[in-house]
Amino acid sequence: MQQHKIKKAVFPVGGLGTRFLPATKAIPKEMLPIVDKPLIQYAVEEAIAAGVDMLVFITGRNKNAITDHFDKAYELEHQLEIKGKDAVLEVVRNIVPSHVDCIYIRQSEALGLGHAVLCAKKVIGDEPFAILLADDLIDGKAIPCLAQMTDAFSRTGESVIAVEQVSHEMTDQYGIVEVGDEGKQTSIIKSIVEKPRPELAPSNLGVVGRYILTPEIFTLLEKTGRGSGGEIQLTDAISDLLQQQTVNAFKFEGVRYDCGSRAGFLRANIEYAAKDDELRRLIISYAAALEGV
Repeated sequence: MQQHKIKKAVFPVGGLGTRFLPATKAIPKEMLPIVDKPLIQYAVEEAIAAGVDMLVFITGRNKNAITDHFDKAYELEHQLEIKGKDAVLEVVRNIVPSHVDCIYIRQSEALGLGHAVLCAKKVIGDEPFAILLADDLIDGKAIPCLAQMTDAFSRTGESVIAVEQVSHEMTDQYGIVEVGDEGKQTSIIKSIVEKPRPELAPSNLGVVGRYILTPEIFTLLEKTGRGSGGEIQLTDAISDLLQQQTVNAFKFEGVRYDCGSRAGFLRANIEYAAKDDELRRLIISYAAALEGV
């Protein structure tokens, strides 16, 4: 059987992060920390764990902090070395392994997710590729979410989109898919629609921020007009892709945190902090103290 590998991943990081203003006025939302690591680093680590060795960041204005984070910091490393802080030095040096390349492309206008992905066309070329949205932090437990998806992709070479069941009342916040068999972990998508009202939604399977797509999506994005919100929607291009080839919905194993919302961001910080024994004890003591407030 032919093996299909995913070696390139696109990270659309050009958004404004308005839901976290004023914190995101000068700091990219992707750099907001979950405990001690920024959101974008979790997404990058997930991609690298799945075998990706080229990271393509689609950036915008005021996103230099992302570039700096993944660049070499000579002065910082020198100071850590002088002070003998070897453990921290290794953490800083290994944010991106030496075999992984980072490419930064400026999105000239904020025209939506579809436009951001289209900006990566020249770098991706004619290869299948992954897309990771840092807002969706996914704890895949034993196997990272993208690694689960690349395993599914390797068997067929067909596009794979991560989905999960969402509240019926919240379908207008997601791309929603209709599938052939909701009982399967991987199922063929029959239709996809961007943010339908609950009474019009074909199901409650919502698309979350992980995609593996074939390069044919670029030709379709070039023809895609502005859709929901006046933006070029990736969902609309995927809908057209369904007419040409099979696209699969994949129910990943793990927990997704919607870190584009304050509630999801808070939950992620609490639950990731609770993985550390010392921090877990502090959380329990703080929660107990709050009961009396």
